[in-house]
This record gives sequence, C-alpha cells and structure tokens, in this order.
Amino acid sequence: MLTHLHTITFMLYFVHLSHQVCVDVPSDTEAVLGQSMRLTCIDCMKREEVKAITTVDWYYMPNETWSRILIFTYPVKASKDLESPFKGRLVWNGSQDLQDLSIRIQNVSFTDSGFYQCRVRREFQFDYFTPTALNIINISLTVIEKASEDPTALYSEIMMYVLLVFLTFWLLVEMVYCYRKISKSDEQAQDTATNYLAIPSEQKDTTAAPVTE
Repeated sequence: MLTHLHTITFMLYFVHLSHQVCVDVPSDTEAVLGQSMRLTCIDCMKREEVKAITTVDWYYMPNETWSRILIFTYPVKASKDLESPFKGRLVWNGSQDLQDLSIRIQNVSFTDSGFYQCRVRREFQFDYFTPTALNIINISLTVIEKASEDPTALYSEIMMYVLLVFLTFWLLVEMVYCYRKISKSDEQAQDTATNYLAIPSEQKDTTAAPVTE
C-alpha cells in the first residue's frame, strides 16, 4: 500500500513539473535607442483550452489616431515582407505552447515610439462546436536615448556596500577581541611562571610529599 502511494505521489509530482505554468506579465514600456526591445504579449489558456488554433496579429499605431499598421502575423506567413517601418527588424519571441505571443524589435529607433496592439484569436477544438475568442493587449512604447537608472538596482548596490562595511567592522572587532584574549592568557601564564620562580627552593622542597621509610 505504501509503495503504491509513493508511486502515485511521484506521478503527480512529475505531471505537475511537466505542465507549463503561464504567468501574465505586462510588457516593458521603455526601449533604448539602438538596442533590441521585447514587446510582451501573454494570453494564458486554461487546461481545457489547450486544443486550439491560435493566430496573432501585431499592429503599430504611431499616434493616438489609432490608424493601425499591420507589422507582424503568426503563424508567420509573409511577415518579413509586410511594408512597414519595421520591415526586416521584427522576430518572433513567443513560446511553443502559444501562450507567450511576444515579438522583438531589433535596432530600435526614435520613430518606433507609439502604440502597439497584440490581437490574439483562438479557435477552440471541442467535440461538437468550435467557439472562438479574441483578446486584445495594448502597449504604449517610448524610445529613450539612454537607459534610465533603476532605483531597485541602486538600492541593492547601496545595501551591498553597507553590508560590506558592517562585515568589515565586525571582523575588525572580532580580531581585536581575540588578540586581547590571547594577550591576557599569555600575561597570566607569564605571571604564573614568574611567581613560581620567585618561590625559595626550600619552600619548593617542602611542597613535595614526605617519604616514609
């Protein structure tokens, strides 16, 4: 009975590890000039929705007029040949289970600032019907010349230096304490030896045990 219980527990643990976890995270909204930028589009599916035909269209809107320009499609058909300011600079950056449908912009320029839209369409394959679902994710992107300072990284760096100073001070205190303790022990041993040498020889003899005939 115990062996079967262990086997079932192991199987459940293995299934749990093999199941991919989908975490819905927002996309970054700042890109650095000349670098690459990942536009994150996450659309998590439930376990019963795994069997689905997924298509995604990426649109770019240079301003708030919402005049959309199709810049990328998945499955990739002729995305590289789409006439847009991003021609030849977009690559697929999603996952195999098609829950992450992100793309990456290469060699970001100032003209890439604007609004992006990720439109995910899923056609679910059930036994008696094939419903569809549409999810739209909007991203506002700003291109900057240099990377802005991350306050979290700065705080972590300050705390690291504070910890190093504290550890150095603590080590110095421990060294002083050990040195004083060793010096005190040496002084006590030296005093004991000095007092023993100062005792007269006749007193040293009397301290010996008497010999009985």
